[in-house]
Amino acid sequence: MQTAPIKPIKPWFQTIEDVGDRLEWSTFFPIDQPVELDIGCGRGLFLFNAAVTRPDTNFLGLEIDYREGRRTATRLMKRDLANARVIGGDGKIVLSTMIEPHSVQAAHVYFPDPWWKKRHHKRRIFTESFVDLLARILQPGGFLHSWTDVAEYFDVIRELVDPHPQFTIAEPPAERPPEHDLDYQTSFERKKRKLGSPIYRGLWQRRPLDAVCKLETVSESV
Repeated sequence: MQTAPIKPIKPWFQTIEDVGDRLEWSTFFPIDQPVELDIGCGRGLFLFNAAVTRPDTNFLGLEIDYREGRRTATRLMKRDLANARVIGGDGKIVLSTMIEPHSVQAAHVYFPDPWWKKRHHKRRIFTESFVDLLARILQPGGFLHSWTDVAEYFDVIRELVDPHPQFTIAEPPAERPPEHDLDYQTSFERKKRKLGSPIYRGLWQRRPLDAVCKLETVSESV
């Protein structure tokens, strides 16, 4: 019995080394349209659902765990989704060196690893430099979405982003009852909500470039 050939996982999953030094959105995706990032895409529920329901937007997942990244990419490949891709590797490298400034419409950072032990807090993704990187790649008017079930970590995120001169606080979406078992932002959200855990939602908007310049001018004159 003849079996169908196995479709290669590329271009749905690539490593940083596969991609090269720079990401050119117009050539990286088959269709040139707005781009959103899913940083730490994990098992890919958000990435998959977003790509299916919003075909007019390109979605790039960044995942340091190659196994998880390939699993997510396989889901995308099975649906032959042209508007979703995964890059395996350190997302901070992608943000700092590979993405053109102000070329991303939104960044999503859902349920980042809290690194519970105090001595490991330095490994958390949210730092001053990480928020600066997000401000660098987001378009003026673009959005940063971040959710977590860890109240202490959410406080840390807010302390970093709320006062940042290049972001303004926006109103996050309210929690709503899911219509089915896949109607959650991520698989981790599904797990935590079924356990009754509260979810903390944050939304911030990238200031226009001229507004940032005005703020810097004012601060220098004070």
